[in-house]
Amino acid sequence: MPKWSVRRRPSLLLGAVLLIVCLPVLRRYLHRQPGGCDLEVTPRLDWSGLGASLWRRRHLGLRADGQNFKLENSAFWIFGGSVHYFRVPRAYWRDRLLKLRACGLNTLTTYVPWNLHEPERGTFDFSGNLDLEAFILLAAEVGLWVILRPGPYICSEVDLGGLPSWLLRDPDMRLRTTYKGFTEAVDLYFDHLMLRVVPLQYKHGGPIIAVQVENEYGSYNKDPAYMPYIKKALQDRGIAELLLTSDNQGGLKSGVLDGVLATINLQSQSELQLFTTILLGAQGSQPKMVMEYWTGWFDSWGGPHYILDSSEVLNTVSAIVKAGSSINLYMFHGGTNFGFIGGAMHFQDYKPDVTSYDYDAVLTEAGDYTAKYTKLREFFGSMAGAPLPVPPDLLPKTAYDPVTPAFYVSLWDALNFLELPVTSEHPVNMENLPINGGSGQSFGYTLYETTITASGVLTALVRDRGQVFLNTFFLGTLDYKKKTIVIPTVQGFTTLRILVENCGRVNYGDNIDQQRKGIIGNVYLNDSPLKKFKIYSLEMDRSFLQRFTADKWKPLTEEPMFPAFFLGALSVLDSPYDTFVKLEGWEKGVVFINNQNLGRYWNIGPQETLYLPGAWLDVGLNKIIVFEEKMAQRIIQFVDTPNLGQHEYVH
Repeated sequence: MPKWSVRRRPSLLLGAVLLIVCLPVLRRYLHRQPGGCDLEVTPRLDWSGLGASLWRRRHLGLRADGQNFKLENSAFWIFGGSVHYFRVPRAYWRDRLLKLRACGLNTLTTYVPWNLHEPERGTFDFSGNLDLEAFILLAAEVGLWVILRPGPYICSEVDLGGLPSWLLRDPDMRLRTTYKGFTEAVDLYFDHLMLRVVPLQYKHGGPIIAVQVENEYGSYNKDPAYMPYIKKALQDRGIAELLLTSDNQGGLKSGVLDGVLATINLQSQSELQLFTTILLGAQGSQPKMVMEYWTGWFDSWGGPHYILDSSEVLNTVSAIVKAGSSINLYMFHGGTNFGFIGGAMHFQDYKPDVTSYDYDAVLTEAGDYTAKYTKLREFFGSMAGAPLPVPPDLLPKTAYDPVTPAFYVSLWDALNFLELPVTSEHPVNMENLPINGGSGQSFGYTLYETTITASGVLTALVRDRGQVFLNTFFLGTLDYKKKTIVIPTVQGFTTLRILVENCGRVNYGDNIDQQRKGIIGNVYLNDSPLKKFKIYSLEMDRSFLQRFTADKWKPLTEEPMFPAFFLGALSVLDSPYDTFVKLEGWEKGVVFINNQNLGRYWNIGPQETLYLPGAWLDVGLNKIIVFEEKMAQRIIQFVDTPNLGQHEYVH
């Protein structure tokens, strides 16, 4: 294939020209001194060893040579950090990547979320914050190599591990297997994705030096033919760089694939020797790499905020490198689960992830430096043969004046101007609703309405939370642990409403095939199935919010009826700065700024504020909408520091 395929968009061709022009900037890469990887030594690195001449003679790419990585004929260490473009406002991509480079790292790793790039079957989106090509080219411009992790399953604490929910419209679907319904969808997705990725590979002049085959499949291991299929699917579409697998302790023994380099995921030094022994037995003498060294951990609603001490992180990273292993910091910068993209865990209990993906990472959710950054920069800098780039200045933060919502509309009134409901004899789960071009509903809420004439015991299986109303009177909530609710005396025909929220599909584990949301099966009143439902899809995306025109709002002069939408205006007088939304006294809901979904809030914690990037604010008035399920206060507050446990910050 020629360098920079002629099928590329003009913007990509321009990026190629810029890449060539910027080659002098792209000279700072790690050069490991020769020696066995098993020696307990700290490597000294020559930053100029892989310079402009390497960019002119692209033949061999990254490869395993005994116990060492080599790029062309130079020994090479991968010192990587994970940043996910879809969790960071596009305006801040450069800031985050410059900070990664200034920390002494030479490689960016990122996942590719299939569910965001193909939101409806056959409809692809690589624009705006999902412009993967622009992100990869920017990494090259900054001076970083790239390891791409395209899935199709990525875990990453995103909804359904990054798999599109419309796959579950098939009642027989078997995800992550060679089931025909799954592989046909993967093939079409890879056809589109690899057209964009292949020209960005090392051998075609781009920064991609390695590609991961699926993700942690050894922990799933449902189909021995699946990983060979994914490997072939990548290679058949032109992926020619080094292939990797990535597994944790539970899946390492089953995750090894012929012709693919196995890497490991861990957090503690105690795991390192065990994993090294397993790797040696599985694939012999090969370069060692910790693909995910977990710098922190993600949080779940109602749980603790996880913190990993910076000294422990430094000690473990040092031990990994001294053991002769390359390393990738997961996460270097976590970012945010904007909108409803966060996933969930479900072993003993169902635990949805919070909106923040701060992860107690090396950079905070808002891109600020931490003690981990300072210590790791000093560590990696001590091995560099040249001074590290100067870290960029912090982006300013501010606490804007509180906003008092002036208008509101109850959900019940909003139903009059939203999309017409689906009518069905029986309840239909979100994924199987006949909407979005036959792809169903992926995210948000779904409202089910029917008419009853008697009291009794209501039984329903809801996923994940179902608020039950008689007309507009709240009766209680159904969830994983509570499947019945008592309906009090009713007079005549009464509207029964069940507002169901998808709190996040499970992203890791054996039960991903059972992640359909909404009402599953029938709703029973006194053991008799209810019929004739109206079903409203409340996805709360931009098209949904655009229906809330000025004439639909009413002045907030009396006690609102919940659930409800509240409207206020945030005034920005000069350059917009980052801030954090604080909804003290509110209970649970979603915040939108200028029709951008910032994500969920919930007073059960541990997250107490929502990150609002200044890049999404305008000078002047900014529209802020809060959807609150149960209890609102008079003001929306803004603070300049997050309330999410405590990082060791560096100011």
